[in-house]
Amino acid sequence: MIGLLQRVRSARVDVDGDTVGTIGPGLLVFVGVEQGDDETKADRLLERLLGYRVFPDADGKMNLSVKDIGGGLLLVPQFTLAADTKKGMRPSFTPAASPEEGKRLFEYLAARARSQHRSAETGRFGADMQVTLTNDGPVTFWLQV
Repeated sequence: MIGLLQRVRSARVDVDGDTVGTIGPGLLVFVGVEQGDDETKADRLLERLLGYRVFPDADGKMNLSVKDIGGGLLLVPQFTLAADTKKGMRPSFTPAASPEEGKRLFEYLAARARSQHRSAETGRFGADMQVTLTNDGPVTFWLQV
């Protein structure tokens, strides 16, 4: 599983003009599901997302996690993260999980996030989403488990 996380001051996901997920300061995470991913990988990705130290402490060093600061977590499904871009001028999506498996694992990840973190929101799998964010830093990391 892939998590492209961005430290944000705020983020929002809209679908058909309706806001389906919104957070204040925290992490916006684009989630890609690849073939062979399973619940163990989803659990490990969530553990890393909630514990990854990307927020500044009193000395300005990145020593605090989203849990430490009580920040929001906005998970947005994005199958294009699983693209193979090594050759040619068009991405191949053969590494991506099937839509059914991607949705199942994304929903599993979202449910686990809601059970472990007080402020967890999501985009909508398979929808045409508009994502608005104010990146903080910018701070962006690619996590792959």
